[in-house]
Amino acid sequence: MDKDSLFQNIRVYWLAFIVYWGIVLFGYDTGIGGGVVAQGYFKSHFGITLPNGHDDTKKANDVSSNVVSVLQAGAFFGALGSAPLSAAIGRRWSLFIWTIVFAVGAILQTVAGGSRGLGYIYAGRVVAGLGIGAISAVAPAFVSECSPKDVRGRITGLFQIMVAVGVMLSYFINLGISLHIKSGFAVWRIPFGFQLVPAGLMAFGLLTVRESPRWLASKGRIEEALENLAYLRRRSTDDPVVRTEMAEIEAAIEEEREARRGLGAREAFLGKGNFIRFVIAVVIFLLQQWSGQNSVGYYAPQIFSSIGYKGTSQSLLASGIYGIVKVVATAIFVFFLVDSLGRKMSLFISGMGMGILFFIIGALLKSFPPSTAEGANPSPASKAMAAMLYIYVLMYSLGWGPLPWVYVSDIFPTRTRHYGLAVASASQWLFNFVVAKVTPTLETDLGYKLFLMFGTINIGGMAVFSLLIPETKGRSLEEMDIIFGSVQEEKRRADIAAHERVFGNEPGDAGSRNSESVEQKV
Repeated sequence: MDKDSLFQNIRVYWLAFIVYWGIVLFGYDTGIGGGVVAQGYFKSHFGITLPNGHDDTKKANDVSSNVVSVLQAGAFFGALGSAPLSAAIGRRWSLFIWTIVFAVGAILQTVAGGSRGLGYIYAGRVVAGLGIGAISAVAPAFVSECSPKDVRGRITGLFQIMVAVGVMLSYFINLGISLHIKSGFAVWRIPFGFQLVPAGLMAFGLLTVRESPRWLASKGRIEEALENLAYLRRRSTDDPVVRTEMAEIEAAIEEEREARRGLGAREAFLGKGNFIRFVIAVVIFLLQQWSGQNSVGYYAPQIFSSIGYKGTSQSLLASGIYGIVKVVATAIFVFFLVDSLGRKMSLFISGMGMGILFFIIGALLKSFPPSTAEGANPSPASKAMAAMLYIYVLMYSLGWGPLPWVYVSDIFPTRTRHYGLAVASASQWLFNFVVAKVTPTLETDLGYKLFLMFGTINIGGMAVFSLLIPETKGRSLEEMDIIFGSVQEEKRRADIAAHERVFGNEPGDAGSRNSESVEQKV
């Protein structure tokens, strides 16, 4: 097979496919809670439905927000705890351990019912959250470190496709339960128990992939790193392309060690050129979480109900269609647009589009409030608002869905990437927790103003922010140090040339190194 053929990076795609089963869990877990709590039997069994047949609105909001948000609380601590374990034993085995932790949480959720009340679901969601949070931090680092720069955005962007697939699965499983299982513990045991399927696929799949070459090199295991890099690139260890990439990795690691020797725990956050990277990572996820997507995604049945899709099955069906649109749009963007439009332009277009659509939805909801009759067919205005939400998730998938993870995976150097991804992921889960906790109350109290609020955040915050950050498309991970001012370009070139000679490769032999000057600084 020609080495430049479509299948050159097939092993990297396989690694991403396996690792990102954990991200299917991420999406599935975040989408499943709101739908389970919306089921009639769940509400009656756990005391949410009053004797008169109506729901206790305050208790419904409390239980909904708790079932959804305690997952994020656990994920926050899991993301922070992932960094030392990942640094010590590697990306592969740390992911395996966190998958087992997640499985324990899934089992606790599944056995709830009867004498085992909501406490089991809450506890299981927290434990599962620990696993999900850690996986969400380690998985992008693992995939990014193994991906060649020319397709890194596409491969790393698979993250958001898998999130969207997980969310879509959760919507349709909840819809199936609503249509075919009206009572019994299976109403929540099937949705919660299904979590063990992707967890099992990931655990066994991890046994078929290899450790990150960049992590191995950072531990001084150079020969093993070279073998793994050659394996992932489907080339021999003597290939000039592999030798040059290995030299680039080694040069970057050596520079980082030399420049930050003696800094101790401060190096990750305060090393030259690092602090601004952490600021960008935190802010980009703060804005993403307040874009409105998670409020719609977590509480899709409730949101669609608020715009006129009354009845559990009707709102769940509308949610399922929303999930399909999200998967298709994300896949189109990741495979065809992410490495052509660039990060900045994609984020700007996405932010502006989402903001405009939210303002339209808010105006329609204010002008044409939906009927409050249970089971009433959606009005033309309700159908228009649902269409706007479908177009909204299309715009979200063109930028602010997949790109924050791609961007954050792009910008951190090898030595501190696990800390960078841990802080970014923890920030994502912290803001995620806040949004999940307050959304039911905001939806009840604000009504149409909720959509106006999200529209303002999208245009005033996210679109503006996207214009202020540096472009990373087409740059290797090692070139990020030049972009962020950690090292001068001339010194990096000299270090790479020296390491190429060590590997018995004349500088420039590979003919594929990026020779452009990296002029943009933060």
